[in-house]
Amino acid sequence: METLKDISTIEDIKQMVNNFYDNVRKDDLLGPIFNDKLQDRWPEHLEKMYGFWQTILFDVRSYSGSPFPPHKQLPVDKAHFDRWTQIFNTTIDSQFSGPITEEAKMRATNMAYMFNHKIEYFRNAENELRNTSGKS
Repeated sequence: METLKDISTIEDIKQMVNNFYDNVRKDDLLGPIFNDKLQDRWPEHLEKMYGFWQTILFDVRSYSGSPFPPHKQLPVDKAHFDRWTQIFNTTIDSQFSGPITEEAKMRATNMAYMFNHKIEYFRNAENELRNTSGKS
């Protein structure tokens, strides 16, 4: 059996990101959402993700910005984030193994949980505001 190497270079990150999003784009649940949102802007999204993961895993400041706002209005719920995490872990486990790989999976799982929690919070707050503003 072939021994998988750990994520250690920007080329590894590009491979991880490209393969992950290839799988997302083909997924019945996630593909339509990503493809509708990004349309012909996939190259820019992938470049942003390379910088994001390089910043997260290698402490190289190649990403700036706030990752949550673009996701806030997406039509997603816990099932979407669970599927995203499953695809991420399966994709990364097929390519890499080691401490940085485990760190990437832990960070992705935490981000999915946090994004889902924040989206639910904002939706509930907006619904609460609509419900109370309609009353006299």
